[in-house]
Amino acid sequence: MEGTDLNWRKSSYSGNGGGECVEIGKADCVLVRDTQDRTGPVLAFSTAAWERFAGQVKRLLAPGSRQRSQGHSRV
Repeated sequence: MEGTDLNWRKSSYSGNGGGECVEIGKADCVLVRDTQDRTGPVLAFSTAAWERFAGQVKRLLAPGSRQRSQGHSRV
């Protein structure tokens, strides 16, 4: 997927130190790849599935989230 015309962008939760970074690309679906391995596997999600996933992550990471205060780690 490296040579495609997709407009990949680094996740806003990716740190500058590398390690656990992902990039998101948009085509007919939402694509996710490892920033450190751009020629490696790519996960594909329907737009609806990605929006549900992102919404759940945002709720879990929100200040005062019940799940977060119970010790669940970041997704």
